[in-house]
Parts: sequence; structure tokens; C-alpha cells
Amino acid sequence: MATTTNKTLLHLLHRAMQVGTERFARELGDNDLTDRQLLLLKTIAENDGASQTAIVNITGMDRSTLADVVKRLVKRRLISRKRSKSDGRAYELSLTDDGSKAMEHADPILTAVEKQMLANIPAKQRADLLAMLEALVTPS
Repeated sequence: MATTTNKTLLHLLHRAMQVGTERFARELGDNDLTDRQLLLLKTIAENDGASQTAIVNITGMDRSTLADVVKRLVKRRLISRKRSKSDGRAYELSLTDDGSKAMEHADPILTAVEKQMLANIPAKQRADLLAMLEALVTPS
């Protein structure tokens, strides 16, 4: 049986994301919070009252994905969404108490998963890896 190893950048980035997402879900257990949802909670906590458009710009999520994640988090009462007083077309997002608790529970788990994933990389190269990934996603 022939095997192939796909070592393209896109494939390896995709696989790394799959591995991280699976580990995070397994470690978090039945909390039903995804890594993307946690990113959104953390971003809203750091930018309380920001518009969905601002959150798109900060996180890099596309608008339709963000809208879907926001809808799910509002339904779970982890964030609140209300019309902006200064711009009737925009929605402002805020973290609820339940959202804050969910974030405080999940954030250390994400940190542990990331630490576990980076464990196979020599310590002095970890910062370089993160800097290179940042360079890949920073618009030129």
C-alpha cells in the first residue's frame, strides 16, 4: 500500500488547526465551547461594546462566520448584542457574566493545549514559530 505525505504549507497549517481543535474539545469536555468561540469571547472582553465590524477586523474572521458564532453565543447568553446608539446599522457586543465565567474556565485549557502542542518544538524556536505564523497572517 502506497502512502503519501502532504507537506504543503496549507495542508500542514490545516492539520495543525485540526489537531489543536480536537485536543481543545477533548480537554474542555462537555462545555460545548469551541476554540473559535473562545477567541470571540476573549476579543469581546478586551473590546467591550465594539461593533461586529470591529471584531471582524480584530479577529480576521469573515463576516458570515462571525455572524453565525455571535448568533450561537447570544442564544447561549454568553454575549449580548444590541444596536449601537451612535450607528443604528451597527451592533455592539458585550460579554455577559456567564460568558465571562465560560472564558475564565476555558482559557487555561486552551493555554495548556497550546503548551502541549509546542512541547515538541525546542523552547528557543517557539517564539520564532509564533512570529513566522504572525507574519503569514499579517497583510503586507
